[in-house]
Amino acid sequence: MLCAPHSTGRSGRRPAPSGRSRAGAARAGRPRAGRSGWIAFALLTAPMLIGLGVFKYVAIGWSFLLSLSDARGTIAPSRWVGLDNYRALLSDAAFRGSLTQILLFTAFIVPVTFAASLGLALLVHRIRRGRAVLRTVFLIPAAVSYVAASLLWKMCLFNGLPAGIANTLGGWFGMDPVPWLQTTSPPLYWIVLVTLRLWLQVGFYMVLFLAGLQSIPKELYEAAALDGATGLRLLRRITMPMLRGTSVAVLMLLFIAAFQAFDEFYNLFNSGLSGTGAAPVQTPLVYLYNTAMGSQDYGLGSAGAFVLTALIVGVTLIQGRFTGFGRSEG
Repeated sequence: MLCAPHSTGRSGRRPAPSGRSRAGAARAGRPRAGRSGWIAFALLTAPMLIGLGVFKYVAIGWSFLLSLSDARGTIAPSRWVGLDNYRALLSDAAFRGSLTQILLFTAFIVPVTFAASLGLALLVHRIRRGRAVLRTVFLIPAAVSYVAASLLWKMCLFNGLPAGIANTLGGWFGMDPVPWLQTTSPPLYWIVLVTLRLWLQVGFYMVLFLAGLQSIPKELYEAAALDGATGLRLLRRITMPMLRGTSVAVLMLLFIAAFQAFDEFYNLFNSGLSGTGAAPVQTPLVYLYNTAMGSQDYGLGSAGAFVLTALIVGVTLIQGRFTGFGRSEG
Protein backbone atom coordinates (compact mmCIF):
# COMPACT_ATOMS: atom_id res chain seq x y z
CA MET A 1 0.00 0.00 0.00
CA LEU A 2 1.10 3.46 -0.72
CA CYS A 3 1.19 5.71 2.26
CA ALA A 4 -0.40 9.16 2.04
CA PRO A 5 2.20 11.86 1.82
CA HIS A 6 2.95 13.75 4.98
CA SER A 7 1.11 17.05 5.27
CA THR A 8 4.29 19.06 5.31
CA GLY A 9 5.77 17.22 2.28
CA ARG A 10 8.84 18.34 0.51
CA SER A 11 7.38 21.73 -0.32
CA GLY A 12 7.25 22.64 3.35
CA ARG A 13 3.75 24.09 3.08
CA ARG A 14 1.54 24.04 6.11
CA PRO A 15 -2.05 22.93 5.84
CA ALA A 16 -4.70 25.60 5.46
CA PRO A 17 -6.34 26.56 8.73
CA SER A 18 -9.57 24.80 9.45
CA GLY A 19 -12.99 26.56 9.52
CA ARG A 20 -12.94 26.70 13.32
CA SER A 21 -9.58 28.46 13.43
CA ARG A 22 -10.68 30.98 10.77
CA ALA A 23 -13.81 31.80 12.76
CA GLY A 24 -11.72 32.33 15.86
CA ALA A 25 -9.40 34.69 14.03
CA ALA A 26 -12.39 36.63 12.69
CA ARG A 27 -13.84 36.95 16.16
CA ALA A 28 -10.51 38.17 17.44
CA GLY A 29 -10.37 40.84 14.74
CA ARG A 30 -13.90 42.13 15.20
CA PRO A 31 -13.41 43.99 18.51
CA ARG A 32 -10.39 45.77 17.10
CA ALA A 33 -12.26 46.78 13.93
CA GLY A 34 -15.31 47.88 15.94
CA ARG A 35 -13.16 49.88 18.32
CA SER A 36 -11.39 51.69 15.50
CA GLY A 37 -14.77 52.46 13.90
CA TRP A 38 -16.07 54.06 17.09
CA ILE A 39 -12.85 56.06 17.44
CA ALA A 40 -13.18 57.37 13.89
CA PHE A 41 -16.86 58.21 14.50
CA ALA A 42 -15.98 60.08 17.70
CA LEU A 43 -13.22 62.06 16.01
CA LEU A 44 -15.50 63.08 13.15
CA THR A 45 -18.49 64.07 15.27
CA ALA A 46 -16.70 65.53 18.30
CA PRO A 47 -16.23 69.06 16.85
CA MET A 48 -19.90 69.28 15.89
CA LEU A 49 -21.13 67.88 19.21
CA ILE A 50 -18.85 70.15 21.24
CA GLY A 51 -19.87 73.22 19.25
CA LEU A 52 -23.55 72.29 19.50
CA GLY A 53 -23.30 71.73 23.23
CA VAL A 54 -21.34 74.89 24.02
CA PHE A 55 -23.01 77.35 21.68
CA LYS A 56 -26.56 76.02 21.94
CA TYR A 57 -27.41 73.95 24.99
CA VAL A 58 -25.00 75.58 27.39
CA ALA A 59 -26.09 78.98 26.07
CA ILE A 60 -29.76 78.08 26.59
CA GLY A 61 -29.09 76.94 30.14
CA TRP A 62 -27.07 80.09 30.87
CA SER A 63 -29.84 82.25 29.43
CA PHE A 64 -32.36 80.53 31.70
CA LEU A 65 -30.17 81.34 34.72
CA LEU A 66 -29.98 84.95 33.57
CA SER A 67 -33.78 85.11 33.31
CA LEU A 68 -33.97 84.25 37.02
CA SER A 69 -31.30 86.79 38.01
CA ASP A 70 -30.82 90.54 38.14
CA ALA A 71 -28.31 90.74 35.28
CA ARG A 72 -27.96 94.37 34.26
CA GLY A 73 -24.82 95.30 32.38
CA THR A 74 -23.38 91.83 32.86
CA ILE A 75 -24.00 88.34 31.55
CA ALA A 76 -23.03 86.79 34.89
CA PRO A 77 -25.95 85.92 37.20
CA SER A 78 -25.44 88.24 40.15
CA ARG A 79 -28.57 88.45 42.31
CA TRP A 80 -31.27 85.78 42.30
CA VAL A 81 -34.70 87.30 41.71
CA GLY A 82 -36.72 84.24 40.75
CA LEU A 83 -39.73 85.03 38.56
CA ASP A 84 -39.54 88.80 39.05
CA ASN A 85 -38.24 89.32 35.51
CA TYR A 86 -41.18 87.40 34.09
CA ARG A 87 -43.67 89.41 36.18
CA ALA A 88 -42.07 92.70 35.16
CA LEU A 89 -42.08 91.67 31.52
CA LEU A 90 -45.73 90.61 31.44
CA SER A 91 -46.76 93.77 33.28
CA ASP A 92 -44.98 95.97 30.71
CA ALA A 93 -47.52 97.53 28.35
CA ALA A 94 -44.93 97.82 25.58
CA PHE A 95 -44.21 94.09 25.62
CA ARG A 96 -47.90 93.19 25.72
CA GLY A 97 -48.44 95.57 22.82
CA SER A 98 -45.71 93.85 20.83
CA LEU A 99 -47.40 90.49 21.46
CA THR A 100 -50.70 91.89 20.21
CA GLN A 101 -49.06 93.31 17.09
CA ILE A 102 -47.29 90.06 16.24
CA LEU A 103 -50.53 88.12 16.71
CA LEU A 104 -52.34 90.45 14.31
CA PHE A 105 -49.44 90.28 11.88
CA THR A 106 -49.44 86.47 12.07
CA ALA A 107 -53.21 86.25 11.62
CA PHE A 108 -52.88 88.23 8.36
CA ILE A 109 -49.58 87.17 6.84
CA VAL A 110 -49.95 83.41 7.35
CA PRO A 111 -53.17 82.87 5.34
CA VAL A 112 -52.12 85.39 2.67
CA THR A 113 -48.73 83.73 2.17
CA PHE A 114 -50.32 80.28 2.22
CA ALA A 115 -52.91 81.20 -0.41
CA ALA A 116 -50.40 83.04 -2.63
CA SER A 117 -47.91 80.15 -2.49
CA LEU A 118 -50.55 77.53 -3.21
CA GLY A 119 -52.09 79.53 -6.06
CA LEU A 120 -48.71 80.18 -7.65
CA ALA A 121 -47.78 76.49 -7.33
CA LEU A 122 -51.03 75.46 -9.04
CA LEU A 123 -50.35 77.87 -11.92
CA VAL A 124 -46.72 76.78 -12.38
CA HIS A 125 -47.73 73.11 -12.13
CA ARG A 126 -50.07 73.51 -15.11
CA ILE A 127 -47.28 74.88 -17.30
CA ARG A 128 -45.59 72.21 -19.40
CA ARG A 129 -42.71 74.19 -20.85
CA GLY A 130 -40.45 76.46 -18.85
CA ARG A 131 -41.57 75.12 -15.46
CA ALA A 132 -37.99 74.82 -14.21
CA VAL A 133 -37.22 78.39 -15.26
CA LEU A 134 -40.29 79.78 -13.48
CA ARG A 135 -39.55 77.73 -10.38
CA THR A 136 -36.03 79.16 -10.26
CA VAL A 137 -37.22 82.72 -10.85
CA PHE A 138 -39.74 82.57 -8.02
CA LEU A 139 -37.28 80.84 -5.70
CA ILE A 140 -34.47 83.38 -6.11
CA PRO A 141 -35.92 85.88 -3.56
CA ALA A 142 -35.76 83.18 -0.89
CA ALA A 143 -31.96 83.32 -1.15
CA VAL A 144 -31.88 87.08 -0.53
CA SER A 145 -30.98 88.26 2.95
CA TYR A 146 -33.81 89.84 4.93
CA VAL A 147 -31.51 92.73 5.80
CA ALA A 148 -30.60 93.39 2.16
CA ALA A 149 -34.24 93.13 1.07
CA SER A 150 -35.33 95.47 3.87
CA LEU A 151 -32.80 98.09 2.82
CA LEU A 152 -33.88 97.71 -0.81
CA TRP A 153 -37.53 98.27 0.13
CA LYS A 154 -36.62 101.19 2.39
CA MET A 155 -34.19 103.04 0.14
CA CYS A 156 -35.52 102.28 -3.35
CA LEU A 157 -39.09 101.07 -3.50
CA PHE A 158 -40.78 102.89 -0.60
CA ASN A 159 -38.33 105.67 0.26
CA GLY A 160 -41.04 108.35 0.28
CA LEU A 161 -39.32 110.49 -2.35
CA PRO A 162 -41.09 111.52 -5.56
CA ALA A 163 -38.45 109.58 -7.49
CA GLY A 164 -39.08 106.41 -5.48
CA ILE A 165 -40.39 103.42 -7.38
CA ALA A 166 -43.68 103.16 -5.46
CA ASN A 167 -44.37 106.90 -5.74
CA THR A 168 -43.43 106.90 -9.41
CA LEU A 169 -45.92 104.10 -10.11
CA GLY A 170 -48.53 105.91 -8.02
CA GLY A 171 -47.90 109.12 -9.95
CA TRP A 172 -48.96 107.37 -13.15
CA PHE A 173 -52.42 107.02 -11.59
CA GLY A 174 -52.57 110.56 -10.20
CA MET A 175 -51.36 109.83 -6.65
CA ASP A 176 -49.27 112.31 -4.68
CA PRO A 177 -45.92 111.21 -3.22
CA VAL A 178 -46.46 109.31 0.05
CA PRO A 179 -43.98 108.83 2.94
CA TRP A 180 -44.82 105.16 3.27
CA LEU A 181 -42.91 104.30 6.44
CA GLN A 182 -43.82 107.53 8.26
CA THR A 183 -47.55 107.50 7.50
CA THR A 184 -49.40 106.08 10.51
CA SER A 185 -52.95 107.22 9.67
CA PRO A 186 -53.75 105.18 7.69
CA PRO A 187 -50.89 102.78 8.58
CA LEU A 188 -49.30 102.55 5.15
CA TYR A 189 -46.15 101.02 6.60
CA TRP A 190 -48.01 97.71 6.72
CA ILE A 191 -47.99 97.69 2.90
CA VAL A 192 -44.19 97.84 3.00
CA LEU A 193 -43.93 95.07 5.59
CA VAL A 194 -46.42 92.74 3.92
CA THR A 195 -45.09 93.12 0.39
CA LEU A 196 -41.52 92.57 1.61
CA ARG A 197 -42.36 89.36 3.43
CA LEU A 198 -44.47 88.04 0.58
CA TRP A 199 -41.66 88.67 -1.90
CA LEU A 200 -39.20 86.81 0.30
CA GLN A 201 -41.33 83.82 1.28
CA VAL A 202 -43.87 83.00 -1.44
CA GLY A 203 -41.33 81.40 -3.78
CA PHE A 204 -39.95 79.07 -1.11
CA TYR A 205 -43.34 77.73 -0.05
CA MET A 206 -44.41 77.54 -3.70
CA VAL A 207 -41.60 75.02 -4.27
CA LEU A 208 -42.84 72.95 -1.31
CA PHE A 209 -46.34 72.89 -2.75
CA LEU A 210 -44.95 72.02 -6.18
CA ALA A 211 -43.19 69.01 -4.70
CA GLY A 212 -46.48 67.91 -3.14
CA LEU A 213 -48.39 68.42 -6.39
CA GLN A 214 -45.89 66.39 -8.39
CA SER A 215 -46.28 63.46 -5.97
CA ILE A 216 -50.03 63.16 -6.60
CA PRO A 217 -50.73 60.21 -8.93
CA LYS A 218 -52.16 61.28 -12.28
CA GLU A 219 -54.48 58.28 -12.24
CA LEU A 220 -56.59 60.00 -9.58
CA TYR A 221 -57.25 62.96 -11.85
CA GLU A 222 -57.98 60.69 -14.79
CA ALA A 223 -60.49 58.68 -12.79
CA ALA A 224 -62.14 61.84 -11.49
CA ALA A 225 -62.32 63.25 -15.03
CA LEU A 226 -64.18 60.14 -16.15
CA ASP A 227 -66.73 60.84 -13.41
CA GLY A 228 -67.16 64.38 -14.70
CA ALA A 229 -65.20 66.21 -11.98
CA THR A 230 -63.47 69.39 -13.17
CA GLY A 231 -62.06 72.66 -11.84
CA LEU A 232 -62.87 73.39 -8.22
CA ARG A 233 -64.21 69.90 -7.59
CA LEU A 234 -60.83 68.42 -8.48
CA LEU A 235 -59.12 70.94 -6.23
CA ARG A 236 -61.49 70.27 -3.33
CA ARG A 237 -61.81 66.49 -3.64
CA ILE A 238 -58.34 65.42 -4.80
CA THR A 239 -55.69 68.13 -4.72
CA MET A 240 -56.24 69.55 -1.24
CA PRO A 241 -56.70 66.16 0.51
CA MET A 242 -53.53 64.85 -1.14
CA LEU A 243 -51.68 68.03 -0.12
CA ARG A 244 -52.73 67.74 3.51
CA GLY A 245 -49.28 66.81 4.83
CA THR A 246 -47.57 69.55 2.84
CA SER A 247 -50.19 72.12 3.86
CA VAL A 248 -49.80 71.35 7.55
CA ALA A 249 -46.01 71.60 7.33
CA VAL A 250 -46.21 74.90 5.44
CA LEU A 251 -48.64 76.33 8.00
CA MET A 252 -46.33 75.34 10.85
CA LEU A 253 -43.32 76.94 9.18
CA LEU A 254 -45.32 80.10 8.44
CA PHE A 255 -46.47 80.43 12.06
CA ILE A 256 -42.95 80.03 13.42
CA ALA A 257 -41.47 82.45 10.88
CA ALA A 258 -44.15 85.06 11.65
CA PHE A 259 -43.53 84.95 15.41
CA GLN A 260 -39.78 85.23 14.81
CA ALA A 261 -40.11 88.35 12.64
CA PHE A 262 -37.25 90.72 13.38
CA ASP A 263 -35.03 91.76 10.47
CA GLU A 264 -37.54 93.66 8.36
CA PHE A 265 -39.15 95.41 11.35
CA TYR A 266 -35.79 96.44 12.76
CA ASN A 267 -34.15 97.58 9.53
CA LEU A 268 -37.17 99.38 8.08
CA PHE A 269 -37.74 101.50 11.18
CA ASN A 270 -34.14 101.82 12.39
CA SER A 271 -33.13 105.47 12.15
CA GLY A 272 -29.49 105.35 13.16
CA LEU A 273 -28.58 106.44 16.68
CA SER A 274 -32.20 106.63 17.82
CA GLY A 275 -32.69 102.95 17.03
CA THR A 276 -36.29 101.75 16.77
CA GLY A 277 -37.65 103.53 19.82
CA ALA A 278 -40.00 105.69 17.73
CA ALA A 279 -41.14 102.85 15.44
CA PRO A 280 -44.92 102.68 14.96
CA VAL A 281 -44.84 98.91 15.32
CA GLN A 282 -42.38 96.48 16.87
CA THR A 283 -42.31 92.74 17.30
CA PRO A 284 -41.40 90.94 20.54
CA LEU A 285 -37.93 90.20 19.19
CA VAL A 286 -37.33 93.89 18.43
CA TYR A 287 -38.51 94.76 21.93
CA LEU A 288 -36.20 92.15 23.46
CA TYR A 289 -33.28 93.30 21.33
CA ASN A 290 -33.73 96.88 22.52
CA THR A 291 -34.06 95.66 26.12
CA ALA A 292 -31.01 93.42 26.10
CA MET A 293 -28.67 95.33 23.77
CA GLY A 294 -29.96 98.86 24.35
CA SER A 295 -30.77 98.91 28.06
CA GLN A 296 -28.36 96.01 28.73
CA ASP A 297 -30.92 94.29 30.94
CA TYR A 298 -29.95 90.75 30.03
CA GLY A 299 -32.09 89.18 32.72
CA LEU A 300 -35.27 90.77 31.42
CA GLY A 301 -34.27 90.05 27.82
CA SER A 302 -33.65 86.38 28.60
CA ALA A 303 -37.00 86.10 30.33
CA GLY A 304 -38.68 87.55 27.26
CA ALA A 305 -36.91 85.02 25.03
CA PHE A 306 -38.36 82.14 27.05
CA VAL A 307 -41.83 83.71 27.06
CA LEU A 308 -41.70 84.02 23.27
CA THR A 309 -40.42 80.45 22.96
CA ALA A 310 -43.29 79.20 25.10
CA LEU A 311 -45.74 81.13 22.92
CA ILE A 312 -44.32 79.62 19.71
CA VAL A 313 -44.37 76.11 21.16
CA GLY A 314 -47.93 76.59 22.41
CA VAL A 315 -49.22 77.85 19.07
CA THR A 316 -47.41 75.02 17.26
CA LEU A 317 -48.92 72.39 19.55
CA ILE A 318 -52.40 73.87 19.16
CA GLN A 319 -52.03 73.89 15.40
CA GLY A 320 -50.77 70.31 15.45
CA ARG A 321 -53.72 69.34 17.60
CA PHE A 322 -56.27 70.77 15.17
CA THR A 323 -54.53 69.64 11.98
CA GLY A 324 -53.47 66.23 13.27
CA PHE A 325 -49.80 66.80 12.50
CA GLY A 326 -47.75 63.74 13.43
CA ARG A 327 -50.82 61.59 13.97
CA SER A 328 -50.63 58.16 12.39
CA GLU A 329 -53.20 57.49 9.72
CA GLY A 330 -55.26 54.37 9.44
